[in-house]
Amino acid sequence: MSEINRLVDGDALITKENFIFTVIGYEHPKDRFFCFLKYIPAELKKFFSINFLKRTWNLKEECVVLFRAEKLYTAKNYQVLLNAFRNNFSEYIYFCPYRQKEIISVPKNAIKKTFPAKKCMEKLLTKKDKDALEHLATELVMLLSESANVPLEDFGLRGSLALNMHSLESDVDLAVYGAKNFRRVETAVEELVKEGKIRYIISRKIDFQRRFRGKYKNKVFMYNGVRKPEEINVHYGKYSYKPIKSIKFRCQVIDDSEGMFRPAIYQIDNYTPLDEESKLENEQIPKTIVSMVGHYRNIVKKGQRIHVFGTLERVKNLENGEVFYQVIIGSGVTNNEYIRVE
Repeated sequence: MSEINRLVDGDALITKENFIFTVIGYEHPKDRFFCFLKYIPAELKKFFSINFLKRTWNLKEECVVLFRAEKLYTAKNYQVLLNAFRNNFSEYIYFCPYRQKEIISVPKNAIKKTFPAKKCMEKLLTKKDKDALEHLATELVMLLSESANVPLEDFGLRGSLALNMHSLESDVDLAVYGAKNFRRVETAVEELVKEGKIRYIISRKIDFQRRFRGKYKNKVFMYNGVRKPEEINVHYGKYSYKPIKSIKFRCQVIDDSEGMFRPAIYQIDNYTPLDEESKLENEQIPKTIVSMVGHYRNIVKKGQRIHVFGTLERVKNLENGEVFYQVIIGSGVTNNEYIRVE
């Protein structure tokens, strides 16, 4: 299998136009990847009517100046990006027959270079002439590996550091492969905080719930979970998806074992509607919440109760005909979808 075909959630790629995309999830057509656009080259910025951050990034090996949207994912921005690609770079628009809608995606034949997080970590660890941030990132991942008893090969490197377009102010964005490894790292970080070697960044309520961001030697770092190959249990074309309506409800999470990934998956019970529109027939009551928005990864633990506003979706297994219902957070329909812990 080629390196391109091994890309998974969170891996980065550069296209022939020097767009930088990040792969979303694990369910993709054979000849392309579903992605979100992270960086836009300066000369193509004019095609995208969104607000950009003031700072820029330099992709040194391509001599390209890049811009990034102020908000990486909003329903409004996604529609703007869809229109921009449709009108100017139509090969990046794909009509998904299983979702019956257009989705931004990257054809494999448009990819110039890939940055798998695992390979980027290997490159960092073996690099001889490291700068200050690279030294610190290496020191941090070795500390986490030893403290959590997780092999170095089960860590990945993402973000500007992986792309070699970082500055001394950049953060360290880590991937942890495997659910069990993620939980080990989560526990190790908690212990390292108690020991004073690391401290959490708690600037928002969601930081307190996720505890995935911290500071090591005054440098910001974060870590997120990625499925190992044996944990990928879905393939493109197995299911068809049909949005039904927006619903608002309370429920209890009964399984959070896939909550650290993207999409984050939570099994739920005790569905309680919060308005008339959300009252459902028994067969429509969802048993699963699926968040496409990385913001809601690992936000809730088993046994906790949550408030949810999302899109009810009818899912059909095209292999055996089974039909069930789930709730999507990040449907692209509205900006207001959320998960809130009580």
